[in-house]
Amino acid sequence: MTTDTIRRLLTEAIKPDTLEIIDNSAAHAGHAGARSGGGHYNVTIVAEMFEGKSLVQRHQLIYQALGDMMKQQIHALGINALSPSEE
Repeated sequence: MTTDTIRRLLTEAIKPDTLEIIDNSAAHAGHAGARSGGGHYNVTIVAEMFEGKSLVQRHQLIYQALGDMMKQQIHALGINALSPSEE
């Protein structure tokens, strides 16, 4: 399942304190990205690794962790990336 893979990859790469993944794919049925197999997800992730990093740097770390999933399995990804001090 894609959600499980997202959870595994982010946990291995970022070691979050908190990780919540919401699959909104069903709400986008018929959308061009959904027709090609890509899902729509929202991720809330809190990690020490984000401390002192800009929003862009945090997103880059997440995209890097998800790698090739961003090319086909994930069509849209909403990200809320926080450091523990921002939680």
